[in-house]
Amino acid sequence: MTSPQIASLSWGRMKVQDCATAYKDCKVWPGGSRPWDWRETGTDHYPGVQAADVEEIVNKGVRTLVIGCGMSEALQVPSATLDYLRNKGVDVKVLQTQVAVREYNALAGGGARVGGVFHSTC
Repeated sequence: MTSPQIASLSWGRMKVQDCATAYKDCKVWPGGSRPWDWRETGTDHYPGVQAADVEEIVNKGVRTLVIGCGMSEALQVPSATLDYLRNKGVDVKVLQTQVAVREYNALAGGGARVGGVFHSTC
């Protein structure tokens, strides 16, 4: 199963290949995607992305996780989350969202078992 490409990105809007839904923030993994609703885990820009935000994707068997931390990089990624990912054997890349989407698409296009969480504003 391959990871879907991010088909388009603009401020506050993302489209995932073969998905009719547009997302503000999204999670993607081999074979799927869904909205990333920060209210599920109490996430906010600070302290940022929590292990609970990425656990679902890790459980899909990804080898690499790309985190898009916003267009202006306002979303933080605490060391506890990075430690969680490394302890699970997942390589993590934290990048500005436009750069993160390019990196994710390159990895997905190359057949990597890659997942991502992307914040499309601030």
